[in-house]
Amino acid sequence: MRKKAGPVIAALLLIVVIGLILVVGKKIEQFIPSEEVQDLKEYFGIKEDNDVAIIQDQELTDIKGKCLDGTIYLDFRDVHDQLNSRFYWDGNENLLRYTTADELVTAYAGRSEYFVGNDVVKENYEIVKLEDDVVYVALDYVKKYTDLGYELYADPYRIVLTTDWKNACGRTAVTRDTQVRVKGGIKSPILSEVKKGSEVIVLEPMDAWCKVSTLDGIIGYVKNKALAGEGKKAAFGEDQLPPHSYAGETFTHNLMEEPVNLLWHQTTNVDANARIATVLANSKDVNVISPTWFYLNDNEGNLADVASRTYVDYCHEQGVKVWGLVSNLENSEVDCTYVLTHTSVRENLVNQIISKALNYNLDGVNVDFEALSGEVGDGFIQFIRELSLKCDDNGLVLSVDNYVPSAYTQFYDRAEQANFADYVIVMAYDEHYAGSDAGSVASIDFVREGAKNTITEGVPAEQIVLGMPFYTRIWSETPKEEAGDSAESASEDYVNYDLSSAAVSMAEARSRIDANGAQITWLEDCGQNYAQYEQNGVTYKIWLEDAKSLDLKLQVMKELDLAGAAFWKAGMETADVWETITSYLN
Repeated sequence: MRKKAGPVIAALLLIVVIGLILVVGKKIEQFIPSEEVQDLKEYFGIKEDNDVAIIQDQELTDIKGKCLDGTIYLDFRDVHDQLNSRFYWDGNENLLRYTTADELVTAYAGRSEYFVGNDVVKENYEIVKLEDDVVYVALDYVKKYTDLGYELYADPYRIVLTTDWKNACGRTAVTRDTQVRVKGGIKSPILSEVKKGSEVIVLEPMDAWCKVSTLDGIIGYVKNKALAGEGKKAAFGEDQLPPHSYAGETFTHNLMEEPVNLLWHQTTNVDANARIATVLANSKDVNVISPTWFYLNDNEGNLADVASRTYVDYCHEQGVKVWGLVSNLENSEVDCTYVLTHTSVRENLVNQIISKALNYNLDGVNVDFEALSGEVGDGFIQFIRELSLKCDDNGLVLSVDNYVPSAYTQFYDRAEQANFADYVIVMAYDEHYAGSDAGSVASIDFVREGAKNTITEGVPAEQIVLGMPFYTRIWSETPKEEAGDSAESASEDYVNYDLSSAAVSMAEARSRIDANGAQITWLEDCGQNYAQYEQNGVTYKIWLEDAKSLDLKLQVMKELDLAGAAFWKAGMETADVWETITSYLN
């Protein structure tokens, strides 16, 4: 029995020993760092040998540049969207533009020289390359006009790009040889070996590991024990930043010393100019008048006009400045998008405006381009930039009319307008309009929010002119024929009347109310008087504009310390409003 039991016991002991060895081995293996090395091309998303990864402000981006003929290039869209939106690419005429505070800079695709005004500047690289329908711009050229610094590294190509100088991180010393790993943990693949005495940038401290960036742009995780300060963020030091020398732009503006009191004067033909004496006599203390004289009339950028030098001379004799209005709305045959996105056509438009302004001895230009689509946003802003330079050269004030800010009008880029234009005018009306639901043309909250949001978007208060209406709308609710008990009429959304409206003057609105014996009620939430009456089965509703409603709007102008006010349009006001207006603008 003993002879038979011996081998069994020995076998059992062997099994136990092997099990212990396996358990201990697994335990030991947990503490043995992985030596797997992460492929950096895969890590950086490099697919072609000339791809360049972009690490911007210690973050690996999805953007890829190109190393072409020894020069680093970025896709124009990435330049525009991520680095400097002032660069403008005209794909119709294959040229790149940049507008400084006082110069227009132009570079043509495939060429190594560019133009600053009329001066030629040479580079040793092509500034713009076109490859496979992609527009590439040399990063060194972008750097001339952009507050950025970068360092290039190879194997694989990558650049470490700094644009956020204020939040740049300080460097931390590595206290012993270690590795940067893909994730926190010794089993994670190795991205880079770092030697004692080298430096990294701590991005995100944690308990045992911290997220870091090496100076050559590899972002991963290092043990806290391998870093000075146990992985705490180091203090920022300017001497640690990439080479950095950039002189920011200084924009100046031609602003009036007194508050702007602008009156728009709608003139649809030359004969209407003869009314200017009456218009000024019926107003009070207006210091700027803006006649609707010019409009875009063809796809070559030419203007039609109904202007009058006699009109201007008379206004100047009365001490009133004239800012001629330029519109895009009168000729429906014109493709405004085409005009604004073709540089040669846009230049003709700018030259036409300046020529008209000088010919009629204007003091300024008022741009009123409305109903634009988002696709023309960059072209419109470039138009304002280019026009501003010519206006400044000729001593002309440039003002631009704008809707109140909204999600669908962000492409008007009011902050960029304010860099180049002298005044940004907020048309704080048409809250409700022909085709909308019934309501106020300009309730006080709509006006206040429009002005505040314009400031929030980056327009200085001293450049904002608050546009207010002299008109209102009479809304008509005409009953439809009886709909019976149909499913449609049973719906909560069903409206059993046809709605229409007409814009009328203050006097006409009052006359209609008086003629129908309607009662006027003050609406605190709207900051307006309201009246309603019925006539021949039709219900009429009027949110009135009058001296009292304008007083509240002018209070907004005063409270926000805006540059002044503008009023649409001459002849639609009652005489009493001018006492209210002058009490705020004198």
